[in-house]
Amino acid sequence: MADPDATGSRRWISLAATCTAAGLVWLAFADFGVATPTIADEMHADLGGLQWANNAFSLAAGALVIAAGKFGDIFGQRRILQLGILVFAACSAIAALAPGVTTLIVGRGLMGIGAALILPATLALIPEQFSGRAQLTAFGVWQAVAWGGQALAPAIGGVLTDGPGWQWLFWINVPLAVIAFAVIRAVTPEAVDSAADRRIDWVGLGAIALAVFALLYALTDGPSAGWTDPLVIGLFVAAVVLAVAWVLIERSVAAPLVDLSLFRLRAYDGALTANLVMNLGYAGLSYLLVLWLQNARGYSAVEAGLLMLPATLGIFALIPVGGRLDSRVGGRWPVLLGLVVLAVGFAVLGPLHADSSLWLMAAALVVIGCGLGLLSTPVSNTAVGTVPARLSGTAAGVFKMSSMVGGALGVALLTAITRALTSADSDRAVQDSGLTADEVDQVRAALVNSSSYADALARLPAELQRKVTDAVIIAFSHGLGLTMVVTAVLTVIAVVVVWYVWPRAQTTQSADTRQTS
Repeated sequence: MADPDATGSRRWISLAATCTAAGLVWLAFADFGVATPTIADEMHADLGGLQWANNAFSLAAGALVIAAGKFGDIFGQRRILQLGILVFAACSAIAALAPGVTTLIVGRGLMGIGAALILPATLALIPEQFSGRAQLTAFGVWQAVAWGGQALAPAIGGVLTDGPGWQWLFWINVPLAVIAFAVIRAVTPEAVDSAADRRIDWVGLGAIALAVFALLYALTDGPSAGWTDPLVIGLFVAAVVLAVAWVLIERSVAAPLVDLSLFRLRAYDGALTANLVMNLGYAGLSYLLVLWLQNARGYSAVEAGLLMLPATLGIFALIPVGGRLDSRVGGRWPVLLGLVVLAVGFAVLGPLHADSSLWLMAAALVVIGCGLGLLSTPVSNTAVGTVPARLSGTAAGVFKMSSMVGGALGVALLTAITRALTSADSDRAVQDSGLTADEVDQVRAALVNSSSYADALARLPAELQRKVTDAVIIAFSHGLGLTMVVTAVLTVIAVVVVWYVWPRAQTTQSADTRQTS
């Protein structure tokens, strides 16, 4: 329930500080990749090891975010948020001072623990300070910071790396975290359920953390190791077994980590579904488009990041519209409309080819941004702002876990689809190019065993590179376009699922839930 004393400018100052903390997390999620070639040169390290420095952050955050949400319910959201900020800032310093890849991996992994503590708390604190339309506005600001941070991160990372150095990807977190911590301590009210059972379901916590870790690890390692790799298959099996075990544990313990009654709230389930799909689509799109811009069109990583910015125009323009629609007609309709717009944006990229105008990509990104903008506020308000107060932290933790799993699944799934389509197309083109059978086998092996198409071509002899480069680029562009059509179809399926799952009429909630006026 919104704190009646948290009025006037104090609550907006508090929101600015909590959003700063959340923005640092989203920036860290997406700014590291652009710096990896520079770091590899300075540390004399291979890119594979640095990829795990990147992955360590999301693996730790995704595995622990549900537990962090529950800790906020028990110990206080502000207290957990402050702890997360301190951990995040201290471990940013460790990463900045890292003499080698191992320390960098450790630093990024520990930053992920801080991120897990920060994200659900920043969301759960909003309904404690805002209600009614102000609450929708606050969720809109939070989502704008989240999407803006992810969209701007590659450009910011490139500027910092090319300017003061890659270490400033981490040093910049320290002063901003200190300011956010001080402001939150001064103006943000504590949010804690005094009636909450303070027992911690350690067995359930371990089961869900390991399940999410195994799933994210498999999705992250699958594209490079191969989906038939025994470790990847074993991780998927472990994720399923642990998830089933977790459900059984939660149904049997007296004080579960997650009250499974949360999933009987059909609007919450609809919001989770929409959130998973929009993160799946956008994360996969961003990853593949940046690859296409670099490998097929020859842009640098920084230039590719800047060319992704049109999405922010739609996001920032439509986030307020999504909030206003939510306040007038509820969250269901703007979420459904947002998913439809998102599907249209993906479909616009269907005709993509190697020489496509960048205006086509920019137009598609603006439309996709509009869909994300319409979705963002209603989804977060439904998933966090309208659930029973005793479940707010847990609901926020599950909500952010769906974002992380959706993002990892999007990169893995859409990359796998694109690679399969590209391999089929380029295989036909290579066979028709007059190469010998041995040369065709070389090309096919390179395409299958490489993590990117530039890497695949680099594996080939120089003369063979020249013969197949055009074929591979054309096939990659065509495969990416078809993958965007597949993504549009998946998004339409999500529209149908949300239509049936999310109830059409939302009754007034009991006194145990958040105020709406």
